[in-house]
Formats: sequence, C-alpha cells, structure tokens
Amino acid sequence: MKFLAACAFLVLNFYIYHYLGSVEVIPPRTSFVAFPTEFGDWKCARKERMAPEVERNLGVTDYLICDFSAGRERPPVGVYVGYHATQIRQEGGGSGESMIHPPAHCLPGSGWDIIGSQIVLLDLPGLPGAPAEVSRLIIAKGEQRQLVYYWYQERGRVIARDWAKIANLFWSRATTGRSDGSLVRFTVPIMRGDEMTAEQEFKDLARQLVPVLPAYIAG
Repeated sequence: MKFLAACAFLVLNFYIYHYLGSVEVIPPRTSFVAFPTEFGDWKCARKERMAPEVERNLGVTDYLICDFSAGRERPPVGVYVGYHATQIRQEGGGSGESMIHPPAHCLPGSGWDIIGSQIVLLDLPGLPGAPAEVSRLIIAKGEQRQLVYYWYQERGRVIARDWAKIANLFWSRATTGRSDGSLVRFTVPIMRGDEMTAEQEFKDLARQLVPVLPAYIAG
C-alpha cells in the first residue's frame, strides 16, 4: 500500500509540474533597496548584506536584514525578510531557484538551541488573514536567550507550518504558475530574563513594519 501511495505521489508531482504549471509566473514587486529604515521611534542604522556564498546557498532573490533600535534602554529587534522569486529549482540551479530554508532547521546549525516552540495566533495590521498562525521560538546559546517570531508570507497568505507551506506551494504552482514566497523573521534578545518586554518590543515594531511588506514580497 505504501509503495502504491508513493507511486501515486510521484505521478501527481510529475503531472503538476509538467502539465499544470509549465509557465513560471513572477509578479512585479519593489526591491528592498527602497524599504524604509524608520518606523516611528524604531530606526535601522544600515541594511546589512550577506556574503555572496551565503546568498547563493540560501537561493534568495532579494532580502532585508536590519537591526532596528528604539533607544539604548530598549532591546533591539532584528528583522530578516527573504524573498524568493521562485522556489522551483530549474535545470542548472542558481540564485532564487531554491526552497526557503526553515529557521527551525537552520538555527541549530548556527549554534542556537531551540528551547521553546509554539504555533500561535498573531493579529497585526496588514498581516494577511489576521489573526494568523505563526511560529514562536525561544532560542538559547550559552546564557543568551532570544525570542523569535517567523512565518512564511507567500502569494497573499501567511503560513506557519513547513508541511503546509510545501503543500500550498505545489497547489499554487499548479493552478497559478507562481512559486514565489518569503520568510519573515523577527528576533529580539531577552534581557535579564524579561520575556514579556521582548514580546512587547516585537509587537511594537511589527505593527508598523508588517503593513509595508506586501509591496516588497509580491502579495
């Protein structure tokens, strides 16, 4: 039975990509070069760039990396938004032609242990489908603790779970020709064990920043 199910999946996969989704549709969007660096009290001194080999490994088309600060007494909020014009690897590979890497898989490779993981409802202005399910992590490295919120914002939808993202990607590619998508991630240091303050700082910035995202990630 398992063998038949596996065969059926492979046949369906072949049919989807070779018959239903043969033409890749890449919608217009605005480059992150133009993304604002100020939201009320929150300011980003400069947008950061990754090393070329890291960009190639991620397969990201365009991205934003910015550490926003609202004053010395408040913890900063790191923002990463990575946009992939296509998540279907074409013959020969290359940048922008790979699946988004799930943070829950990448963080341990960077030395961070995930000590808390939840799917939670998040209600923010401009968040598609709000309140929407997103991933909330507490990560640790030695004595350091950080709060991480992340979700996949793809083709006008917010997705928290990796398996749901993959299923939606297959369906979208088959029915609309689109496989573009984005990872949105906020990271806040937990200072002196004060998780509540980290939560408040995340929401304060996110309420102002999230409504701006659709122009940059092709909603």
